[in-house]
Amino acid sequence: MNFAGPTFVLAIIAMSTLGWMFTTWVRARHGYPVENEWTGTVHRTDPDAGRKIDLLSSENEKLTGRISRLEERIAVLERIAVLERIATDPAARTARDIDALR
Repeated sequence: MNFAGPTFVLAIIAMSTLGWMFTTWVRARHGYPVENEWTGTVHRTDPDAGRKIDLLSSENEKLTGRISRLEERIAVLERIAVLERIATDPAARTARDIDALR
């Protein structure tokens, strides 16, 4: 094999070009930024990105409100459970528990 011939040089250029094309395709397919020789980095753009962000923000606000309401309800239910336990427990047991806390 003649390493100094034009066929070998063209084969190396072709392999380099194909490798660059393959890595660029993989990066673009998986959403990674693609590097451009002249303008720097090109990022994938999504035309609906702003709309998606707005929808997710509003859903996040709804869920945050729902969680805070559920936390308030749980706190009230815990208080009710304590009051029910105090009301239904025998007096001797309640007195023993109070003495144990002292």
